Amino acid sequence: MKSITSYIPNTITSLNLFSGCVACVMAFDGNFFWAAMFIYFAAVFDFFDGMTARLLKAYSNIGKELDSLADMVSFGLAPGVIMFKWLTLYSPDPRLLPFVAFLIPVFSALRLAKFNIDERQTSSFIGLPTPANAIFMASFIALVSLEDSVFELPKDSFVVNLSCSVFFIVPLIVMFSLLLVCELPMFSLKFKNLSWQDNKVRFIFLGVSVLLLLIFWLAAVPMVILLFILMSVGMWLKNRK
Repeated sequence: MKSITSYIPNTITSLNLFSGCVACVMAFDGNFFWAAMFIYFAAVFDFFDGMTARLLKAYSNIGKELDSLADMVSFGLAPGVIMFKWLTLYSPDPRLLPFVAFLIPVFSALRLAKFNIDERQTSSFIGLPTPANAIFMASFIALVSLEDSVFELPKDSFVVNLSCSVFFIVPLIVMFSLLLVCELPMFSLKFKNLSWQDNKVRFIFLGVSVLLLLIFWLAAVPMVILLFILMSVGMWLKNRK
């Protein structure tokens, strides 16, 4: 008979899935801030389910499959719904163009399926992880949609005007969808030890990320994801020499 602790990781994964479902509802209601918040919650649960499984030695095939299914909703469908709803608000053709947003769940599914069978991704990533993509999309839209908040951007600011242009949003969706399945190596935040030499990139990334968060708060979240991508590209170019 299984001990009760063996059910803890799958329970946490289920909370990830629940958060993703709520994020979809918030997005359809046009509440982009809370849609982003529930994607953040899902990311926290996604981080702790794997950690808990390792600590409790509660691995299972069901847990592995459940994790991918939960990620598909929270980091595939939810950001797709957010971008779909956003495009319906600003698209010149709200009947057709918003459906471009569902490239995100399609490519997220391809990314997750590839991750499950790719043995190269045990200690690093090949392509943009789905949580990073979802957090970027959700944070960016949440930031430019906020009103009556300390985080509110001026309505005539360059970032807000850019976010309301389909000529920016559609290419952004396509570019990030391709990043999900590309062959670009990206570092993970898994520490095998705490030595500077082995984890220099991770320490630099975390240090700069904390600094950005302290200075810019919510506005720093998409910056952190862009930093992750740029540092990964830099490492890839350096290793190619």
